[in-house]
Amino acid sequence: MSDSALSGTWDVDPTHTRIGFAARHAMVTKVRGAFNEVSGTLVLDTENPSASSATLTVQMASIDTRTPQRDEHLRSADFFDVETYPEMTFVSRRIEEVDEGSWIVDGALTIRDVTRDLAVPLRLVGVENDPFGSVRAGLEGSRRIDRRDWGISWNTPLDSGGLLVSESIQLEFELSLVKRA
Repeated sequence: MSDSALSGTWDVDPTHTRIGFAARHAMVTKVRGAFNEVSGTLVLDTENPSASSATLTVQMASIDTRTPQRDEHLRSADFFDVETYPEMTFVSRRIEEVDEGSWIVDGALTIRDVTRDLAVPLRLVGVENDPFGSVRAGLEGSRRIDRRDWGISWNTPLDSGGLLVSESIQLEFELSLVKRA
């Protein structure tokens, strides 16, 4: 697909998008999860990249690690405190194409009312017309963060000297976008 065909406004399709994460548990295994309620918009202007922008909003109570008891603990004040901070947001400052079909989306990630700079690499998976007349695009990427940078520091020491929950978290982005007509 040509760059000009990628230009336009794209909405996140929440039913086909995954904002996920992976963290080490007890230093021996990974726990994976995702947020089930996501919304956002990507405005891509390939002729004038400075006019491009992206926003993403995640409802923190929608966390799903396939273990209800763990999900409740993650919703608590020990981690996300969803009663006080119901959303996680990302707002881009700049989108830069670094290679054909690859971008760095530089912006601000806010979790628990703490905002930090974050650059997210995204790769175009493809663009297709779906059977319902919509143009769809897929983008994927990941980025490692330190959860303590956003004030999420709860932990329990292990007898070995390690920690129950890793401080390093892998964020995973699998975005399904629908182009506005």
